[in-house]
Amino acid sequence: MTTKLSIILILLIVGFFVLDHYVLHLDAGVFLAKKGIELINYLAIWR
Repeated sequence: MTTKLSIILILLIVGFFVLDHYVLHLDAGVFLAKKGIELINYLAIWR
């Protein structure tokens, strides 16, 4: 992955979260945080 491509992907992801916060109101950040916590709890079983 080139530097240019990685910067474009980061800007698209950040742009989505900004759009979600101000326009869409889908709470994508909260959703991803909840799913991340579920994943951590699932992986803790295998510890």
